[in-house]
Amino acid sequence: MRLDRRFFATTAALLLAGCVTRAPPPPPPVIVAPTPAPVPIPPLVVVPVIDTALRAGITLASPQQIGSVEAMRALDAFRTSCPVLVKRADTSLLTVGVDWQPLCNEAATLAPEAAMSFFRDRFDWVRVGTGEAFATGYYEPEIRGSRVRAPGFETPVYRLPPDQIRCTRADGAEGRGRIDATGQCVLYFDRAEIEDGALAGRGLELGWAADPVELFVLHIQGSGRLMLPDGGVMRIGYDGQNGREYVAIGRLLRTRNLLPAGGASMKAIVDWIRANPAEGRLLMRENPSYIFFKELTGAGPLGAMNVPVTPRGTVATDPKFVPLGAPVFLDLDRDEADGLWVAQDTGGAIKGANRFDTFWGAGTFAEATAGGMSASGSALILLPKGAAARAQALR
Repeated sequence: MRLDRRFFATTAALLLAGCVTRAPPPPPPVIVAPTPAPVPIPPLVVVPVIDTALRAGITLASPQQIGSVEAMRALDAFRTSCPVLVKRADTSLLTVGVDWQPLCNEAATLAPEAAMSFFRDRFDWVRVGTGEAFATGYYEPEIRGSRVRAPGFETPVYRLPPDQIRCTRADGAEGRGRIDATGQCVLYFDRAEIEDGALAGRGLELGWAADPVELFVLHIQGSGRLMLPDGGVMRIGYDGQNGREYVAIGRLLRTRNLLPAGGASMKAIVDWIRANPAEGRLLMRENPSYIFFKELTGAGPLGAMNVPVTPRGTVATDPKFVPLGAPVFLDLDRDEADGLWVAQDTGGAIKGANRFDTFWGAGTFAEATAGGMSASGSALILLPKGAAARAQALR
């Protein structure tokens, strides 16, 4: 610093005296940083969203061997579906209603003995995606119940509440909900809130169950029968759901190692809940989904097409991957579930391509078969002739 002060003082004196003319110092050199090499931008990878059968892709397959009994049963189920099938919008994008009209016209007058050739020759048999299938089972439970509240019958069976509506919540999500005291759309009450009395005193009780565990099983199955004290039967069917996610408690028990390997049948689940009542009540509440019912006075139970489902003939599917009303052929490692079915129902846990839930009816055999059904194999969907080629061209 001292040298700098002397330099500037001397320079100033010389300039003032006019004795010396001094050129200004040259500017410092400009250092230009080298231009970095361009960083290559990776190509955009577009991952397809496989949310319909059309996007998952279909391939033609050969018709399979079917038996006469299953063919006649499937023909009856197909006929039952036809009035809805020809009018319904197909969310799988594989068909339109008019595709099915000639087949429905033919099925209406078809002799039962011609059912095998009808399904073999009049349809395109197709594989959706890989065709690798997984199937479970459901049935129509029979539980103890009463039309009125009485000692021993204390668990309400609720109708669909009128305040459950479709609305848009603050986060932009749209779905089943309710309008709260502030005027906002919020999620509808979950299982725990309903069991704690959120709907009590509103006159929504359709009936009363003797056992909350039995009613929970009926919720999972979606329909059932209340066996009344006087020997009568009250049939009830699905009339709505609270919009909450379905959580499979059998899967929870397996991941927590609370059931033996291969022991996640409905009977094993119920046995565990009964052996551990406090923990079992909490476990059931981990499934926030709650089902509302209506009384069925005609044929039933009713499936998602609002037509009666057929024991050993109806299968629940994801309608984004299987047109509701379409025949389905299953070849599984559980032989009793092999053969021809008709997609007439849906389910909260039945999501994705080649996921199926087989319906077995009511009674001891149905309960045992459906409750223990867990089968893997392959699946083929039967479509009207020409629909497969059109779908492949659109993809």
